[in-house]
Amino acid sequence: MVVPFSAPLPVVTIGDIVCTRTEVMTPSGTAPVGEVAWTFTDMSRTTRAIPAWAIVLCVLFIFFCLLGLLFLLAKEERTEGWVQVGVQGPRLLHFTQIAVTSPMAVADLNARVNTARAVSFQAGQQSP
Repeated sequence: MVVPFSAPLPVVTIGDIVCTRTEVMTPSGTAPVGEVAWTFTDMSRTTRAIPAWAIVLCVLFIFFCLLGLLFLLAKEERTEGWVQVGVQGPRLLHFTQIAVTSPMAVADLNARVNTARAVSFQAGQQSP
């Protein structure tokens, strides 16, 4: 009976970085998961501003008992930028930049890096 080759299942994927229970695979190479260090850099920014539609409606309705000024209370948040994730180990250094459009995407990537850190810590504790 021939058993087909099966690659280890990924625990977490961050951009083009794949982390399994035994190794970290990147386009730059692979390294044992217990010997790598992870970095997470948030280079995004979130701004709050009055949207253009609110300014237009304010100008249109300003003459009706100043009710048009209520449209200026409308705010919208806009997130732009990227998150940089790095992994460094023996004979391995790889960084990836991932574009983000919401604070939730930043939190998701941070949680993924923390999961990879936990896997690296557990593998480092088990190796002699």
